[in-house]
Amino acid sequence: MTRSSRMVGAARMAMVTLALLLAASPAFAQLRLDVTRGKVEPMPIAIPPFAGGGADESKAGRDIAQVVSADLERSGLFRPLDPQSFIQNVSAGEGPRFADWRQINAQALVTGSMQGQGDGRYRVEFRLWDVGAEQQLAGFAYTTTRQNWRRIAHIIADEIYKRITGEDGYFDTRIVYIAESGPAERREKRLALMDQDGANHQYLTDGRALVLTPRFSPSAQEITYLSYAGGTPRVYLRNIDSGQQEALGDFPGMTFAPRFSPSAQEITYLSYAGGTPRVYLRNIDSGQQEALGDFPGMTFAPRFSPEGNRIVFSRTQNGASNIYALDLRTRQPLRLTDGNAIDTTPSYSPD
Repeated sequence: MTRSSRMVGAARMAMVTLALLLAASPAFAQLRLDVTRGKVEPMPIAIPPFAGGGADESKAGRDIAQVVSADLERSGLFRPLDPQSFIQNVSAGEGPRFADWRQINAQALVTGSMQGQGDGRYRVEFRLWDVGAEQQLAGFAYTTTRQNWRRIAHIIADEIYKRITGEDGYFDTRIVYIAESGPAERREKRLALMDQDGANHQYLTDGRALVLTPRFSPSAQEITYLSYAGGTPRVYLRNIDSGQQEALGDFPGMTFAPRFSPSAQEITYLSYAGGTPRVYLRNIDSGQQEALGDFPGMTFAPRFSPEGNRIVFSRTQNGASNIYALDLRTRQPLRLTDGNAIDTTPSYSPD
C-alpha cells in the first residue's frame, strides 16, 4: 500500500472553504500530549454529536462526531469518553459547562454544529476546548458539499491532533493499492482507492489488465501505476478526480519505474523504446517529454533530488554499473562512483 502525501491538491480543496473562529491566546493553550516519550497515556476527550437544526443536519452531526472519535482513538493517543456519560447536552450556540465535563474526567472537549445552506451545502463549525483551563484552543468553520462530510470529519481530527500533540495529523489521507480477487486460476488485480480508515472504497480499473505498483504524486491528485493493457507493461498517469489517464510515452516498448518530482509538476521514468532502457522526463501539465542524455549502455532507477533540480540514476556498461547525477538546469551528468563494482538503485536522503 502507498499512503498519499498530506499535501492536498487544489481540486480537493475546491470542495471546502475554511474560516477561522475566535480562538484563545496561545498563553492559555497549555493542553498538550508529549508524543516523544516512550509511553503516553491516552488523553480523555469528550466528543458529543455536533448540533444540527434539522433531521439531516443532526444525523450528519452524529456521523461527523463518530468519525472524529474513531480517528483519534485509532491514533492510540486519545481515549474518547462514552457519550452515555455526558452530563451536558450541548446545543448550537451554547458554551460548555466545564464543571460538568470535569466531573466525567474529560481533559479536552470538542463541540460543533451543522447548518444547511441555501445552496444545498453544509456549514460545519467546531471548537476544541481545554476543560481544565476553561479555554478554547482552536475553532474553525468549513463550508462543503453534503456528500463531503466524512472528509470534513477527518480534517477536524487532523486539527485536534495537531493542536494537542504539536504534530501534523494523518487522517485526511487516502491509500491507493492493488485489490486482488477471483478464483486462483483467474485472479484479477484492480487499482483501488480508499480513505485511510477504509471508507469511500472505489475501484479505478476494471480488472481486465494486470496492474501493479501504484504511487501517489506529492499533490495527491495523480497516481502512476504499471499496466499490462495490450500485453506490454506501460506506466500510466491517472488524475483521481477527473478519471482521465494516459500512458507515458508515445512510442512502442515498455515503460516502468516512474518517480514524481517534489513539486508534482514532472515525472521521470524508464523506457525501453529502441530496446535499451533510457531515462525520460515528462512535464505533467504540458505533456512534453524528452530523453535525458545520450549515454552508451543502459540506465536504471531514476530518482529526483529533494529540491527537484537533479536526477540520480545508475548506468550499466561493459559489466560495471556506476551512479550518475544529472543537473536538470544544465543537462550535464556527473559520475559519482567509479570502478568495476556494481553500484545500483541510488536515492537521495530527504534533506
